[in-house]
Amino acid sequence: MPSVTKMKPRKKIPAAEWEARVDLAACYRLVAQYGMTDLALTHISARVPGHADHFLLNPYGLLFDEITASSLVKIDLDGSVVEESDFEVNRAGYVIHSAILAARPDVSCVLHTHTIAGMAVSAQAEGLLPLAQCSMRFHNRLAYHDFEGISLDTDERSRLQASLGDKYAMMLRNHGLLVAGRSVQEAWSLNWSLERACQVQVAAQGSSTKVVPAPAEVAEHTAQQMWRGNDLAGKREWPSLLRQLDKVDPSYRE
Repeated sequence: MPSVTKMKPRKKIPAAEWEARVDLAACYRLVAQYGMTDLALTHISARVPGHADHFLLNPYGLLFDEITASSLVKIDLDGSVVEESDFEVNRAGYVIHSAILAARPDVSCVLHTHTIAGMAVSAQAEGLLPLAQCSMRFHNRLAYHDFEGISLDTDERSRLQASLGDKYAMMLRNHGLLVAGRSVQEAWSLNWSLERACQVQVAAQGSSTKVVPAPAEVAEHTAQQMWRGNDLAGKREWPSLLRQLDKVDPSYRE
């Protein structure tokens, strides 16, 4: 495994792409900081500004707290590496992310996790229940995709696309969580809410008290409130999150 080095000199990367790289690297670091990683598995992608068929993905083998803006690998929707890199990419990451990005031109970032809570709820017959405000954000807005094994076959892409449809979040049955944001910031916000919703559900089910989901009409009303003005999702807190990362380790910017 090669060491973590800059992929290419900073000056050769267009400003818009560099900003996308920094945001994506920051997202990897946040996922690590908040304990949502599965060693070097799972992946987060971001579409390259100005190149709809190109996207950035993590260098396979690096832990999320090692990823930097310049170490991200740029590939196209066919899986070919666009620019020379010392790293390879996760095949399952390519299959999942290329599927969503190809079908959804409105999506700029796809975030996939294997958390304990996410995997636990993904294995429950009823799926996500409207138990808390974070859960209700996804009422009637969460897709489900049945597990087919490790996503190594490109023919699964059409089924992933059909499962997600026009939604921005999906539970991968017996597998984990996936969100699709119109920006890295929105993807982080959706992932944060969905992960906490799963944590709430697992915690509530583990208590001795009967779980009482919110009425469907209340859950729908809450979802409508939370999706109103959703173009700001994640953007308010993002500068603060970056400052938080900078205090700990600003190397994600390299």
